[in-house]
Amino acid sequence: MNARLTAHELIDLVLDEGSFESWDEPLDLDGFDEEYRAELAEAAERAGTDESVLTGRGRVRGRPVCVVVNEFGFLAGSIGRSAADRITSAVRRATAEGLPVLASTASGGTRMQEGTPAFVRMVEISRALEAHRLAGLAYLVHLRHPTTGGVYASWGSLGQVTVAEPGALVGFLGPKVFEALHGRPFRPGVQTAENLAAAGVIDGVVTSADLPGLVELALRVLVDPPEEGRLPRRADRELGTRSAWDSIEETRRPGRAGVRELLEYGASDTVQLRGTDEGERDSTLLVALTRIDGQPCVVVGQDRSRQTPSHPMGPGALREARRGMRLAQELGLPLVAVIDTPGAELSPRAEERAIAGEIARCLARLTALTVPTVSVILGQGCGGGALALLPADRVIATENAWLSPLPPEGASVIVHGDVDHAPQMAEDQRVRAADLLADGAVHRVVPEIPGESAEDLAVAVAAEVGAQLRSLTDAGRDVIRDGGAVPRNV
Repeated sequence: MNARLTAHELIDLVLDEGSFESWDEPLDLDGFDEEYRAELAEAAERAGTDESVLTGRGRVRGRPVCVVVNEFGFLAGSIGRSAADRITSAVRRATAEGLPVLASTASGGTRMQEGTPAFVRMVEISRALEAHRLAGLAYLVHLRHPTTGGVYASWGSLGQVTVAEPGALVGFLGPKVFEALHGRPFRPGVQTAENLAAAGVIDGVVTSADLPGLVELALRVLVDPPEEGRLPRRADRELGTRSAWDSIEETRRPGRAGVRELLEYGASDTVQLRGTDEGERDSTLLVALTRIDGQPCVVVGQDRSRQTPSHPMGPGALREARRGMRLAQELGLPLVAVIDTPGAELSPRAEERAIAGEIARCLARLTALTVPTVSVILGQGCGGGALALLPADRVIATENAWLSPLPPEGASVIVHGDVDHAPQMAEDQRVRAADLLADGAVHRVVPEIPGESAEDLAVAVAAEVGAQLRSLTDAGRDVIRDGGAVPRNV
């Protein structure tokens, strides 16, 4: 654990030099007794700040932001009435001025010296932040060591992107309080930044020195306008020359482009999020803020490279997908859903964790989004797990991609009692991209070049996604979808 930075040091480290403008007004100490006023004065002298929070406006690599920074040296960063009112005022001003908010916490929670009147002020902070998010504005959170109690349970846990510094103690209940109440120590390691990132509670672990880079990446997506596309689109050509089974085998081939290659070769400014932010994480699905061929968007993508028989795509992955959908709607960003799965988890555990319900909720959420949406059938499109990400304004597919209610082998068993008829079932069920296009289930097919690299295919898909996003954004939300592809608003 590195030495704790003061609030002033953090501001100097993260904001552009000379850009900070304080928004803090003189404190109102009416109603406090002389003893507590003296305690506040001593705390101010030790900490070098007038309260446990500093707020204001600054720039991060040229981009304006509102900042809210805890000073732990002031009564352990605790939040009293004045500090709470300062935070609320800053957030409301940021909302009025259309500024993203960057908060950096380091606090033991609510200030015990002020009791319930301070405690209930957390409601107003949360109310202001909810209004800020509902206005489509960004709220980024950096949790420093330590962040506990009411701060973590209010403004420390409401970020669209939340990271913590390495080794930081982050938790609802302070470990010393737990030990005093229960006579035994809190289990080690639970409340560390690294464990919470692994558990899907926060998005990652980032040093204070690296925070400007993360903020810049995020704001490039969240704030900067779309750019002109640079990637060449592939021209249409005759489809349907390969058998369905040949295409299926091609999509199962190791080394074929997946969602990670799409982001690596066809996107920029990517900030990968982690988990549901509610304590659940499934690596078979990826959520990211990014720009595909210059178009800012939220990507929710099934990662075929992480799906195995022992680790199939479970309900948690679909809950992560819904987090991405929620963020896209909240931030006013287009959503790109990438389908590439051999199928959702089929097990007693998945049933008890509501796999069917999560498929249904993804479908319902996608159909209700009012931001532009593009769905990409990148490779395998098997079963309800694939269907969950299908409804969109524009549905595109790679030439060898396919979509079916079951793996062809499973369909063969149901109809013929064996797996030997899988190739014929694939043909009969019209699973190929060419068939999907002819039947109106997709709008465009990206041609594939035999023997091409994963990079080449990823770039071609990114070019098509970018073109579709530009078309949807330019046309607005009253786009009439040609060809009767899967409708979202029925």
